[in-house]
Amino acid sequence: TEEYPKANANVRYLHRRIWMRIWVGMPSRDIDKWSRCHVFSPACIATLHHLMYTVLWKKGENTVMVIDTHVHVFPDNIAKKAGAKLQAVAQIPCHTDLTEADTRIKLKEWGIDLGVVLPIATKPSQQRSINNWAKTVQHGGLISFGSIHPDAEDALSELDTIKEYGLYGVKLHPDYQCFFPDDEKYFPLYEKMAALGLPVAFHTGYDPVSPDVIYAPPERIRALARAIPALKVIGAHLGGHMQYDEVEKYIVGENIYIDISMAPLTCRQEQFERIIKNHGVDKVLFASDCPWTTPGMELQMLRKASLSPEETELILAGNAIKLLNYNV
Repeated sequence: TEEYPKANANVRYLHRRIWMRIWVGMPSRDIDKWSRCHVFSPACIATLHHLMYTVLWKKGENTVMVIDTHVHVFPDNIAKKAGAKLQAVAQIPCHTDLTEADTRIKLKEWGIDLGVVLPIATKPSQQRSINNWAKTVQHGGLISFGSIHPDAEDALSELDTIKEYGLYGVKLHPDYQCFFPDDEKYFPLYEKMAALGLPVAFHTGYDPVSPDVIYAPPERIRALARAIPALKVIGAHLGGHMQYDEVEKYIVGENIYIDISMAPLTCRQEQFERIIKNHGVDKVLFASDCPWTTPGMELQMLRKASLSPEETELILAGNAIKLLNYNV
């Protein structure tokens, strides 16, 4: 409140407007317009979006499962340090403390039934310790992917460990791991993932950790998916963070799953809707990139899209259940 002196009064006023919207039927766009014209901290805005859209969603007829397929959690002993470092790079607020316990609490508060943890092995030496930890988080509303470092000497055999541990896929982050995903030297890894039935999730598009080199643009993700059609590829951030014109050119219509994480911050509503409809709603996954955005933001964007209830349910959970072979 010292940094944002009007915040307290604004929060109280907006709180009243939210409840008027819920009980009287005030258009939610009035709240959006009002909130943009007043002074809020980024964390305050995120909290208000959660209050408004999670409550509005629950008040409606929607009772389907909601699966957030893009969640970040760290072991307790490094969560604080990792969070501070990542916030310094991304320059956006962190909405959990990145621990298991806090993430479980927040996801429940936000109306998320299941969170899919996506850990990243940024060094070859981290593979086994990360996968050992990932195995332990699979309870109480969380399941997890594993990770390999594609340049690790034992990356191929580590995929067997990921499968043996019952993890649901493999997360790769080309910008942190410094590799181009369509490089043919990595094809044996992808072929084994396909053989083991392990989906692979890529960060795609821009990332502030590598502002000058985009390692996984939409064109490279398409090249990989076409080269190994049996591989189940997930392109985070609509298939190309902040490269949505390229997404429409290279990703839309391809045999690639895309998640909607971060879209509310960087994608126009009309382009978002065009991408998911033209791509096919059966290949779209609900996701938030928690803790960097909060699920209420993506719920808002999805709710604004002119989709049928059946299409919305596929995105919220149905597609993920099928892709991950998750036993509800």
